[in-house]
Amino acid sequence: MEKTVVVAVDAMGGDNAPEAILAGVAEALAEIPALHVKLCGLPEVVEPFAAEHERCDAVACSQVIAMDEHPAQAFKTKPDSSIVVGCKLVKDGEADAFYSAGSTGACFTAGTMVIRRLKGVARPALCTNVPCPTRPVVMCDVGANADCKPEYLVQFATMATLYAELLMGVKNPKVQLLNIGEEETKGSTFAQEAHALLKQEVPNFAGNCEGRDILAGTCDVVVTDGFTGNVALKTIEGVGSMLFAEIKKLFMASAKTKMAAAVLKPGFTELKDSVDPDTFGAAPVLGLKGPVFIGHGSSSPRAVKSSLALAVRSVESDLTGKIADALVAAAEADSSREADKA
Repeated sequence: MEKTVVVAVDAMGGDNAPEAILAGVAEALAEIPALHVKLCGLPEVVEPFAAEHERCDAVACSQVIAMDEHPAQAFKTKPDSSIVVGCKLVKDGEADAFYSAGSTGACFTAGTMVIRRLKGVARPALCTNVPCPTRPVVMCDVGANADCKPEYLVQFATMATLYAELLMGVKNPKVQLLNIGEEETKGSTFAQEAHALLKQEVPNFAGNCEGRDILAGTCDVVVTDGFTGNVALKTIEGVGSMLFAEIKKLFMASAKTKMAAAVLKPGFTELKDSVDPDTFGAAPVLGLKGPVFIGHGSSSPRAVKSSLALAVRSVESDLTGKIADALVAAAEADSSREADKA
């Protein structure tokens, strides 16, 4: 019998909530037999939906954290918000994972403060699938930690490697450091120190990569600080959106180009799907004691469904447990190296 995976879902988070969230949950429940949802939100939103859908329980909340609220302040002043309550369900063992398309900062704060970090984790990190048409590319961090120490990137590499293996199906993924050149001596002092530490402590480290390499199909796991990672990711997404908009405009310019568009439409649709963030779903926060997935604020029903499928796979593959084991092993190896030096 298939094991049930319970995912707490924030019905109120996102630019298109609650309509897009509810539509995505309905699609996910219809297509993922193992999924059971605990839908967190205002009672007038979650209770009618739960009454009409099997494997969905309503968890009524009296508060909602808006996208523009200060994350730490909102966490303190809104303990009965859908984000905080959803994280508490994971902490208390009533849910296996949490998903929201709401405020990234509020989700990250609630996850860190309520679910808590795994033992030995210096900083949880936000990881994502880069919209790449050639192969899965995982990047970590993409916004959780703007200021990093080199040792943080070692943990990011360990956690993101397991994510790439278990959820993206990448065999023997290699880790590369995002930098301004391939040589070890390139980049800031931080980048050079991170390179040296990654080379020493991460067996699958393959040196530096540049921004142009991310979409070229040569990278598996890219590690960087959250500031640089977020800028790189948003640039890639922005360029992709702009290009498709311009191509559509070009094809609609005349009768001839419209005929060409009709012929090429299947290929362009396939290409667009391969780089559409909605295809991959939410970004996981790695390093917590329970899975937390944060979606785009503009998440569509398709993105919600993809995110819930990802959350189910993370639980079924025991991503959190394997990250915990890997960090313990890394700490023991580090202690052994220090003992040998002494």
